[in-house]
Amino acid sequence: MIDHRRILIAASLGLTVALGALPAMAAPAPDKGAMPVDPVLRTAIDSPLRDGALRARDGARHPLESLEFWGLKPGMTVIDIQPGSGWWTDILAPYLMRTGGHYIAAGADLDNPATSAGARKGRANFEAKYGQKAVYGDVKVVGFGTKSGPLAPPGTVDLVLVSRETHNWVEGNFIAKAFADIHAALKPGGIMAIEDHRARPGADPMKGDGYLSEAYVIEQAKKAGFVLAARSEINANPLDTKDHPFGVWTLPPTRQSAPSGQPDNAAFDHTKYDAIGESDRMTLKFVKAAM
Repeated sequence: MIDHRRILIAASLGLTVALGALPAMAAPAPDKGAMPVDPVLRTAIDSPLRDGALRARDGARHPLESLEFWGLKPGMTVIDIQPGSGWWTDILAPYLMRTGGHYIAAGADLDNPATSAGARKGRANFEAKYGQKAVYGDVKVVGFGTKSGPLAPPGTVDLVLVSRETHNWVEGNFIAKAFADIHAALKPGGIMAIEDHRARPGADPMKGDGYLSEAYVIEQAKKAGFVLAARSEINANPLDTKDHPFGVWTLPPTRQSAPSGQPDNAAFDHTKYDAIGESDRMTLKFVKAAM
């Protein structure tokens, strides 16, 4: 199966003031007795309006634990970078609408002539899907890419979610610009939430297999002026050997069976990779230093 989201991003490419020497602290295991779960967030996650196939992945993606770790709060203004088919949108947009916040999606850059027809169609489909204001609120979509302008007026955003995107920015050679754009949009003390496929320490970031090392992502974020506030093992998977024939896309949910751009191989045995499940992923929380 071809990773259409990856192809869409690649096609559109034609398109962190330190706080001191305080080390980032690893997040402790969630203590359900320490803090009550936000009932509105719980309702959004459990909503029957969410696609059943997407909800089925909650056991691997841990939306409640991840959003609590990153610090999502009622009434925030949140930017979701390159939301794809809207896995996080289905949770965040209704939650923010019901709590007085604002959801912004950063999608294809329509002002860039090199943005592909496929990328433009993907954005149009996203806007049509999330145009129901009674369900999702006033979802705003802004352009994002190698030549895009600001994501939002400077210093106006509370949290920016970057889910499984940093590896694409490395391949597209614009990770520095992407982090700079996010840093500019965030308020002092604002949060950049990152989840991505985690490579072994020291792995080559240009390998192109969808995995990046935590150290590399942290280094790039610090260069943009961010401070690592915490890291978590919420989305860890020790079964992931990270040596798959078609990179991370060999694993569920993509289950790629042939090189990108080639037809699926019906004879490919998915058993080993399905048993691994979804990838081992870093879960990082950065903050923009207060002025």
